[in-house]
Amino acid sequence: MEELKHECGVAMIRLLKPLDYYQTKYGSWMYALNKLYLLMEKQHNRGQEGAGLVCVKIAAKAGEEYMFRERAVGTGAITEIFDSVYKQFKDIPCDKLKDPAYAENELPFAGSLYMGHLRYSTTGKSGLSYIHPFLRRSNWRARNLAICGNFNMTNVGEIFNEITSTGQHPRNYSDTYFILEQLGHRLDRESERLFRQFENMGLKDLDITLAIEENIDLVNVIEKAASTWDGGYVICGVTGSGESFTIRDPWGIRTAFYYYDDEIAVVASERPVIQTVMNVPINEVKELQQGEALLVNSKGKIRTAQILPKEKFHACSFERIYFSRGSDYDIYRERKQLGENLVEPILKKIDYDIDNTVFSFIPNTAEVAYYGMLEGLQNYLDGLKTAQLLSKGDSLTEKDITNILSQRIRGEKVALKDIKLRTFIAEGNSRNDLATHVYDITYGSIIPGEDNLVVIDDSIVRGTTLKQSIISILDRLNPKKIIFVSSSPQIRYPDYYGIDMSSMNEFIAFKAAIELLRERKREDIIIDTYNNAKRQLIRTGGANINFVKDIYVNFTDEDISAKMAKMLSSPTIRAKIEIVYQTLEGLHRACPRHPGDWYFSGNYPTPGGTRMVNQAYINYIEEIYLKQDN
Repeated sequence: MEELKHECGVAMIRLLKPLDYYQTKYGSWMYALNKLYLLMEKQHNRGQEGAGLVCVKIAAKAGEEYMFRERAVGTGAITEIFDSVYKQFKDIPCDKLKDPAYAENELPFAGSLYMGHLRYSTTGKSGLSYIHPFLRRSNWRARNLAICGNFNMTNVGEIFNEITSTGQHPRNYSDTYFILEQLGHRLDRESERLFRQFENMGLKDLDITLAIEENIDLVNVIEKAASTWDGGYVICGVTGSGESFTIRDPWGIRTAFYYYDDEIAVVASERPVIQTVMNVPINEVKELQQGEALLVNSKGKIRTAQILPKEKFHACSFERIYFSRGSDYDIYRERKQLGENLVEPILKKIDYDIDNTVFSFIPNTAEVAYYGMLEGLQNYLDGLKTAQLLSKGDSLTEKDITNILSQRIRGEKVALKDIKLRTFIAEGNSRNDLATHVYDITYGSIIPGEDNLVVIDDSIVRGTTLKQSIISILDRLNPKKIIFVSSSPQIRYPDYYGIDMSSMNEFIAFKAAIELLRERKREDIIIDTYNNAKRQLIRTGGANINFVKDIYVNFTDEDISAKMAKMLSSPTIRAKIEIVYQTLEGLHRACPRHPGDWYFSGNYPTPGGTRMVNQAYINYIEEIYLKQDN
């Protein structure tokens, strides 16, 4: 499996009681800060490029800081930001550090509202300036805003036009910055609306300010800004006066979960994270619905609101297959089902020769699907044994029984993920030689020249890791045949909603289809698709069509898999290479509540996604295909 950069992670905590409550009950006023650390660390897989947090002191006095932010870059960012926060307390005398009133009045990051973010870039941009949360400052507490999110917007240009049409002059060109300015502008307008309202009621000066802080309606703020967004998103925000929100996109592409009781409200990107950190059962953790926002006001009142109308449900299936924590109850069962679905096509590939086949997996992402595959194979073998026993009838002997019952599924850990070798050598041949050692093998796990080897992975995207390291290392075991099995369908199309897959040339399935068209002298389809895609981009109105689908319509899944197998083979590989993919129907059967399948089907949930896939194809033709011909 080629490592993919993917969705970011969010975490939010709002304390609903005074700090002294947590000092008395849990022995520390840092209860929320400690829980935030756990929520973020449990989602570490979502933040390998950076992390950040914001804290709001709701009861701060005038002249004192009330919004604190800490950010860091790198895989150790979570540890770094929390070390930085805790170090600010190390010289405080013990008696004062245990005093929640002193902490709230004097210490940074001693607040009631926390928001954390883990970043995985899908844009190629890196550095501290790209790390969430983003912060917008003002001298008015209610107008201070910090946001973070797990999102990619597909209509950045339209959002930019909306911002500039109001007279704003953005200093950066990025979806996160635009969303911050959109929300900030709407927050300003909401504050001004309330100012006029309370001024007409006769309030003055500080009384107006306090009334505004207590009556800000974030629904008005979010609704107007979010109406322009096209993409998959979960966006969190906090204001300086203690308001907070989390909103999910109306297609349900990205996910968010929340839990609250009379002490605390918690938000995270994944359900089992909340279950583990808060030690609560699955039924007490709720999923934020499509277009819905969770809002907590400055007084700690919690409510949900339908911000945007629900669109056709497209919760991301690829997130279930690969990115989300497998400890989730439903995800674990779904991944096992994905493995079990593949039993029949696997049996066909090995000519039903169970006795001379070893089954394994690519560590460690495909392990759960492997268990499902083994269960399905065992069920098949149990049926075979039963039929053999029944067929013997009265002639059944003790030796027959022993022989039949001794049949087993030969599961072995054939491939082992070795240390991550640093490819500090740039020269091509040497670098490729290093790549072959990323994986190691268990010698003696198969019988050379006799056994087939079936290896399951969670996805085969680019094929580069297979070709550069896995195939060559497994071939050293000298199997008759190596069958690579993908628990997901063929990935044919880019993603534009938060996963680092945006170029057509990244996908081995796409390259296989292009090669098949060339072999069959159908380059006209390649060029016609290009022309149709270009016309689509300049057309106004009418249906929004993904013309890249035309590249695949003349081929079966098996045609493309067979071509991929040839592309991954080489003269130095002795074993025959074959590939088995999950079907789209099998995916939906295993993950019925996550129908978003645009990676596999090309059915993008938003107009922006369809526009971008056509543009990606145009870029491929102009930047790669035509240059190859020349």
